[in-house]
Amino acid sequence: MGHRMFVAVLPPEEVREQLERFLEPRPGLTWTPPSQWHLTLTFCPDVDDWRLDELTERLGAVARKHEPFRLRLAGAGAFPSVERAKVLWAGVDQPDHKPLHALAAGARSAANASGCVPDGARFRPHLTLARLGGRDDATAWLRVLDTFGSTDWEVTEIALVDSFLGEGPRGRARHEVVARLPLGPEDHRWWARPHRAAH
Repeated sequence: MGHRMFVAVLPPEEVREQLERFLEPRPGLTWTPPSQWHLTLTFCPDVDDWRLDELTERLGAVARKHEPFRLRLAGAGAFPSVERAKVLWAGVDQPDHKPLHALAAGARSAANASGCVPDGARFRPHLTLARLGGRDDATAWLRVLDTFGSTDWEVTEIALVDSFLGEGPRGRARHEVVARLPLGPEDHRWWARPHRAAH
């Protein structure tokens, strides 16, 4: 069995803390751990070891074609429906040209070209907040969650993440970032260069 992997945008610490503070005083659900919050671009359920280098290389090429952009968490929803919710999620506000959708399409193409077959789910940008039994009406929860909005941040990279089922706290998955792939052409990455103090 190969690796369970996903490509994602990871919110910065500041945004995680804002969302954590918002959810903390709201008991009744088991919220997903802040360390696992992410916006999945594509998911590959079975990646062979020997395909990892090519996958990383192709994802890096995709990332270089896309400029950094600003994003914020806002709104909420439920899968598969509000009336029989299995997943509660936070939504996103992204620029009009939908850079997350373009990145997701590129990540899926990179996975396919590397022989790492991505799942067939239609891309819908979201951050998973809680998992339910699928028998609950989530209307009341969505009314609350819909009031959250984070500060915006600049997305400067995508991440390739390995997911290990059952190895995290309370039998959850453990996530390990395998590669961070900067957005934009290398000669434009002023933010990635080390800062040198003037002497």
